[in-house]
Amino acid sequence: MRLSRESRYAIQALVSLSSHPPGEVLDARAIAEDARLPVPYLQKILRELAIGGLLTSQRGHGYAMARGPHAITITDVLDVIEGEGALERRCIFWRVDCSTDDPCELHFRWREVRPEILRRLTDTTIADVRDANTPIGAG
Repeated sequence: MRLSRESRYAIQALVSLSSHPPGEVLDARAIAEDARLPVPYLQKILRELAIGGLLTSQRGHGYAMARGPHAITITDVLDVIEGEGALERRCIFWRVDCSTDDPCELHFRWREVRPEILRRLTDTTIADVRDANTPIGAG
């Protein structure tokens, strides 16, 4: 499965925000520094996350998480960034014309494993990602 860089950066930004107290507002520069991401690129992603309801935006001040990190799943993020249900429709090779009538080489296998991957992404929260990537003894 191939996800965009935007999705990766969105997850990194949300993980970064989740390590701050609930409701804390951070500007894009602070989030970018904390997550080690390029500011101009991240600003666009943060706006998308705010429009998608995962962040709140305070004009001139920055962003805060709209829900707690345990209530935001990876599929929530992917639906905002990749498009709702994109992973359910996309070919593993991102072939536009892949279908049951004109399948790609791995269509049969992808059709079998996709539901399990989607279930696992739906069961994984931003808090899970944050906690899995926190070094022992840190924070």
